[in-house]
Amino acid sequence: MTARPSRRGFYLISLGVLALDQASKAAAHHFLSARGPLPVIPDFFNLWYSRNPGGLFGSFRDWDSPLRFVLLTLLPLVAVVLISAYLARTRASDRPTLFGLSLILGGAAGNLTDRLLRGEVIDFLDVYLTSSKLTDWLVATFGTAHWPTFNVADSAIVTGACLLLLGAFRPQPAAGAADRGPASAAAGFRESL
Repeated sequence: MTARPSRRGFYLISLGVLALDQASKAAAHHFLSARGPLPVIPDFFNLWYSRNPGGLFGSFRDWDSPLRFVLLTLLPLVAVVLISAYLARTRASDRPTLFGLSLILGGAAGNLTDRLLRGEVIDFLDVYLTSSKLTDWLVATFGTAHWPTFNVADSAIVTGACLLLLGAFRPQPAAGAADRGPASAAAGFRESL
């Protein structure tokens, strides 16, 4: 039988994401809030301080405050509790899935912390494209070539979700093959003699 991976490591990953997210947002607030965009890679990546009272891509920012609170604070709080409980109780041993869940947990906790402390989320990572052919296609297709400003928590959530999707579509090993260890392989060899 395959050993169940230690949950402590996955919770430490979540705490690391939360700590990195909050430290980077504090630094962004301190160093970037009073200035415009700070180019890092010209025509591609800036550091640019913004505060987002809405959800993903600024959605729900015009909703009444009680509705926005339920959707953007209470639901993420429920998600944090459910993911934490799942990580604590699951017998799953699929490390990429557990790693993905730990990234989502840390990211959700980071953005939730912002909403509880500030009422909005600090964003500061700004990606955009200026290549003429690609820019024209992006503007024609999506209306913009400028990705909405985001943060470390958002990056962790998206990375974690991608890991979950990859895990969902990855071919599974044949039944029982994952449970065979050296002892069962030796027993099978002896039975064949």
